[in-house]
Amino acid sequence: MAEETKVVESTDTEMKFSDEELQSLQGLQSGYQEKQTMLGQLSVQRILLNQQSEALELRQDELETEYRTVQQEERDLVQRLNEKYGPGQLDPQTGVFTPAKVPAAPVTQ
Repeated sequence: MAEETKVVESTDTEMKFSDEELQSLQGLQSGYQEKQTMLGQLSVQRILLNQQSEALELRQDELETEYRTVQQEERDLVQRLNEKYGPGQLDPQTGVFTPAKVPAAPVTQ
């Protein structure tokens, strides 16, 4: 049995979609526009977050460098104070320095 093929005849007459079909098409178009807008907004937010992340990393690097500088200043100060006052304990609140007790040398007979 041979299949019947339907031939659609081309006509020059205009056809009009129903109001329901037009609303469906407009709804799809609005949906696409809304999603494209939202995707664009997300992209902009991602760019801003990347910029903030880069700025945070840069600031962290700067602070780590400054922290190492403070550590070196502390070592230098401790060394100068040890050379001047000898080993001991400093109370930073009061500024009182207590020299470390040096063990007495053993007496030889």
